[in-house]
Amino acid sequence: MLAAFFWGFVGAAALIVGAVVAYVGAPSRRFVAVIMALGTGLLIGSVSFELIDEAVKTESVAWVGVFTLIGAAVFTAGDWWLVRPGRESSEETSNALAIVFGAVLDGIPESFVLGLTVLEGRVSVALLCGVLLSNFPEGLTSSAGLHASGWKLGRVMRMWLVIVLVCAASAALGYAALDPASGRTGALAQAFAAGALLTMVCDTMLPEAFAVQRVYTGSLVAIGFSVAVVLSSI
Repeated sequence: MLAAFFWGFVGAAALIVGAVVAYVGAPSRRFVAVIMALGTGLLIGSVSFELIDEAVKTESVAWVGVFTLIGAAVFTAGDWWLVRPGRESSEETSNALAIVFGAVLDGIPESFVLGLTVLEGRVSVALLCGVLLSNFPEGLTSSAGLHASGWKLGRVMRMWLVIVLVCAASAALGYAALDPASGRTGALAQAFAAGALLTMVCDTMLPEAFAVQRVYTGSLVAIGFSVAVVLSSI
C-alpha cells in the first residue's frame, strides 16, 4: 500500500512542478498557450488509450458510456458554479479554477486505478507517464492563470499539495479496494474521469490555446496526441 501511495504521489506531483514553473519561470502567454495545446492532445490521448480503452476491457460499453456522461455532467455543473452570474471573479480566475477542478475529477480516479497496477505486481509505466505528462500542463496553465489573477505562490502550492496528497491516498485506496479477480477493476472510475477530462479540455484549455495560437493549435494538439499514442504502446 505504501508503494501505491508513493507512485500516486509521484504522478500527481507534476501538478506542483507545473505550478513552480508558472511562478518562477514566469512563462509568456504564448508559451502557456503552446503547453495548453500540447496538453490538450496528451489529455485526449489519455482519455482514449488509458481510460476508455482500458475501461471497456472489463465493463460493458453501455455502462462506460453512462459513467462518461456522468463525469462530463459533474464537471459541467462545477464549471457553471465557478462562472455563475454574480460570482466575483475574473474570467481568467474562473478558467484556472475550472482546470484545477478538472485535475481533481481526473486525478483521483486515475490515481485509484494506478494503485491497481501496483497491486498487480508493478506500476504501469504507460499510465504513470501519461499521468505525469498530463498533470504538468494542468498545473502550469491553471497556476499561470491564478498567478495573473494575483494569487500568491504559497496559496497555490498549498492547494496543489492537498490535491497531490488526496491523489496519493486514492492510489493507496485503489490498491486496497480493487481486485480484478472479483470484478473490481475501477473501470467505471476510469469512465467517469474520461468524461470529466474531455469536457474540461474542450471548455477551458482548447479555447484559450486557440485564442493565442490560432491556426497552429490543431497541429500542436496532434503532436500531443501522437505522444500519447507512443506512450500507450510502452
